[in-house]
Amino acid sequence: MHDASPTARALLALELVQNSPGITAARLADRLAVSERAVRRYVGILREAGIPIESVRGPYGGYRVGRGLRLPPLMFTNTEALGLVMAVLEGHHRAGDPADPVGSALGKIIRVLPGPVAEPADAVRNVPALPPDPDAARPRPSPETTALLVQACASSRRLRLGYRMGSGRDHVMEVDPWAVVVRHGLWYLLCWSHTRGARRVLRLDRVTATEVLPDTFTPPDGLDDPVLTLEQHLSEGWKYRVEVVIDAPAATVARCLPRSLGQLEATGPGHCRLTATTDEPDWYARQLMVIEAPFRIVGPPELREAARLLGQRLLRSST
Repeated sequence: MHDASPTARALLALELVQNSPGITAARLADRLAVSERAVRRYVGILREAGIPIESVRGPYGGYRVGRGLRLPPLMFTNTEALGLVMAVLEGHHRAGDPADPVGSALGKIIRVLPGPVAEPADAVRNVPALPPDPDAARPRPSPETTALLVQACASSRRLRLGYRMGSGRDHVMEVDPWAVVVRHGLWYLLCWSHTRGARRVLRLDRVTATEVLPDTFTPPDGLDDPVLTLEQHLSEGWKYRVEVVIDAPAATVARCLPRSLGQLEATGPGHCRLTATTDEPDWYARQLMVIEAPFRIVGPPELREAARLLGQRLLRSST
């Protein structure tokens, strides 16, 4: 439960209070695997949402929902429902698992929503996800865009996308969407780009426009594990082939270098090599700054030039 968001735990606390009127703070803390102080915070969240959680002191006291309360029907808009599902999924990567307490609570909410709202929310809930990075603030894509992409993946419909590169340049591309994956709090689309004639991994928060096309496609084999496929694709299939030689053991470098930047291989005692591909040498040069060891860029020339310019900027800023 430690990777669930406060909102997700508050929803689960409400379920426990409803099912066990008079449940104590100690018992709630035990069931939620948190401290009693955290339990009081979740009760506060529920009260701020207008749910009258009563507390009674003494040996026979505990929490219960106010007498005669009947929760009104859930009247979420599409955007609200999708936003709730995305927030829970970003904070709890097992939100689509009905055996998980948070996944079970979220499923109950979705089951009482109207069909047109519930269907896209349930599709997004089942997006595969890796645990989030608790220390990183991640941009969230539009809920409507996310739902459209998830449903296009499910129906194998080709899309025309507007996409903003990391450098700020805008592109229009036609893609076959394969899968949407949440990786450490960032939302990605695995796809085949007909514009580039290559596999691509796109950030959903950089999608600026979407158009569903009449064409359909057959997904490729080997997509049983979209998360693993995403990890492989993040460093493959781009324009420039990267090679960096690093004067440190591969195990040491791996602790500071994201796997998405490429493949590390040992080349000798105390040395390793990083290989990858990229479309954005300027961006890639900035990512190499996390390497806490001497390194040399073998290629491409565009990456060496980007690193040289970045080094000059850093030197100028220190004088």
